[in-house]
Amino acid sequence: MNAAVKPEPGAAASLPSAALEGLIADAMRACDLPPEDARGVARLMVEADLTGADGHGIFRLPQYVRRLKGGGVNPTPRIEVERAAPGVALVDGDNGMGHLVMSVAVEHAVALAREIGVAWVGVRRSNHAGPAALYVDMLARRGMVGIYSVVASSNHMAIWGGTSSLLGTNPLAIAIPAGEDAPPVLLDIATTVVSYGTVKKHVLNDIPLPEGWLVSKQDGSAITDPKRSGEGLLLPIGGHKGSGLALMLGLLAGTLNGAAFGSEVVDFNADSSTETNTGHFLLALDVARFMRPEAFAALLAQQLNGLRADAPLPGTEGVRIPGDRRAALRETRARDGVPIAPPLRRQLDELATSLAIPPLDDRL
Repeated sequence: MNAAVKPEPGAAASLPSAALEGLIADAMRACDLPPEDARGVARLMVEADLTGADGHGIFRLPQYVRRLKGGGVNPTPRIEVERAAPGVALVDGDNGMGHLVMSVAVEHAVALAREIGVAWVGVRRSNHAGPAALYVDMLARRGMVGIYSVVASSNHMAIWGGTSSLLGTNPLAIAIPAGEDAPPVLLDIATTVVSYGTVKKHVLNDIPLPEGWLVSKQDGSAITDPKRSGEGLLLPIGGHKGSGLALMLGLLAGTLNGAAFGSEVVDFNADSSTETNTGHFLLALDVARFMRPEAFAALLAQQLNGLRADAPLPGTEGVRIPGDRRAALRETRARDGVPIAPPLRRQLDELATSLAIPPLDDRL
């Protein structure tokens, strides 16, 4: 695709991924990241957009730039890895961009799992790294079952029954490889009803919030006005179960790694200068230790085909396997471009001007 799709007035324009990637890479270079690191961050951010994680892709660029310029993120980290046991490693990200830190963690998780069959890699002193799906997808495409979580970069949920924002949307992502010719089965969920990135998209575009996303800290009433989002608490999935899951994942990704959790979490939306000490964990399991990957892929396809053949429930869009929509969106957006809403486009143009780099129009 060599040009943007002309949108209807006020509608989102679909822009080629190469243009977005170029803008992000140049912005990262303007923030003093080395060229290879800038390209690595750009590639992963655009991959988020291509796969439908719109609240974690180029949408986050102005925020990342603010933190880099404000001293909250180290543009030239020295990422160190300590192998603590045969199947365990701990990564110190030296406060670098989370995408870079987690890319290192993935490589070490794969190496350890190839060697002994399973690996657990903890991460501390990292930063926001985009959608969880990115990293389990990397593992699955290397023949690994991947499990990932992170302490979210701001707290927007209370412990069940509480009123203080002490928990984040701490996501859980699981990917299962489905062979070379099929996308992985991939689940990526926030432990809240909706991710805060999605709330921020509604705020930016002045779109009302659906009832059931946020409640008032004062009286528990529903908040639907996007301008009041800062007054609310995100609700957990499944009531107390989602709150408990967020707590357990946060302790494993944060406390176990010597990273921030609970009241220690720095709100990277409001603070551009303080190190967040974000913690993550990855688990990699080598499928080849159980059976030949080709045989597993065939069994998996048989199981999934049986599930997809089920009669659709009236009122639904039919059977949906985790990862199906992600794979379909990637194919469509790689061909047709990534939709960028006008308010975000204006933010990106202003950012390009402030950094003295070519705007998106010059990249189409």
